[in-house]
Amino acid sequence: MDRIYLDNAATTPLDPVVLEAMMPYLTNKFGNPSSIYSYGRESRLAVENARKTVARLLNAHPAEIFFTSGGTESSNTAIAAAVRNLGCKRIITSRVEHHATLHTVEHFHHTGQAALSWVDLLPNGDVDLEHLAQLLAESKEKCLVTLMHANNEIGNLLDLHAVGELCKLHHAIFHSDTVQTVGHYPFNLRNTPVHFITGAGHKFHGPKGTGILYINENVKIEPFIHGGSQERNMRAGTENLYGIVGFAKALELASAGFEEDSKYIRELKQHMIEQLNKEIEGVSFNGETGEKSLYTVLNVSFPKTEKSELIIFNLDIQHICVSGGSACTSGANQGSHVIQAVNNDPNKVAVRFSFSKHNTKEEIDAVVKKLKNLI
Repeated sequence: MDRIYLDNAATTPLDPVVLEAMMPYLTNKFGNPSSIYSYGRESRLAVENARKTVARLLNAHPAEIFFTSGGTESSNTAIAAAVRNLGCKRIITSRVEHHATLHTVEHFHHTGQAALSWVDLLPNGDVDLEHLAQLLAESKEKCLVTLMHANNEIGNLLDLHAVGELCKLHHAIFHSDTVQTVGHYPFNLRNTPVHFITGAGHKFHGPKGTGILYINENVKIEPFIHGGSQERNMRAGTENLYGIVGFAKALELASAGFEEDSKYIRELKQHMIEQLNKEIEGVSFNGETGEKSLYTVLNVSFPKTEKSELIIFNLDIQHICVSGGSACTSGANQGSHVIQAVNNDPNKVAVRFSFSKHNTKEEIDAVVKKLKNLI
């Protein structure tokens, strides 16, 4: 039986066109971008062309785009800079952030470098913007607000503009983990009030270990990694040349296919919601499922039975890949911190299905059929 892959929020397959763009830099165009002879200059040009491409697609300035090893490094860099360089003595965040953010803010809190405030969530999992405004108004210290654009487990979307305007009003720094949305939504960073956003190539059919950090041109920070003049003295270490080329190519393809792909994937998600409601009694959905939700993610709660407790393993035996929470923590399997914060019903088992343009309605029907048997 062929494998059915419905865990695209964890990672996506590399697009063959992206691999093709990367191949020359994995083979004969191997020069170090910092070397001054022609091999090096060729590599340097590839990096800078990739930067221009990414900047153009996000409507940012090339000088605002920094290449990193992925979303985790990007978020760590932004949060560390806000505390160490930008004078933020308080961090405001939510309990449903990705661990790349949560563990980082907790580190700065535990080491006494910043106070930590939690913004309330509404019953549907959205951030309570009134409470955020209240926290900002009450704070005597300069704040860093770090809130994700789309939740990687339940798919709720944040209004970046609304949060950005609140931050502006209170002179706060705003970092948004946009790992689930860069490559899945159009961005116009010239008119988005945000200081830092992040991206990871492997979430939109690019290579793993590649990412970006957008730093608004009005923000001046110090390097997170020292030891060389790469990335305009901001990130030492020889550049991941083929990864950078692949990241830019993947973003280019994602942007070109956005209209068609997002419509198709949204229909798949809708189809799964309808089929689950029809075929399985007692099923419910976590977070937003309509227009205000990430079109690639569907988080489903099934009634807890002896059978459904092992649902993810049983689906795996049937060659169906899904997850119970974030892939970054699924090995520990302590249950999802997001589901605990939003809908902690001990009689339900939460499963995340996440889609890409490669999935089909037939696959979804096959999965629903299997789920019916398992539950």
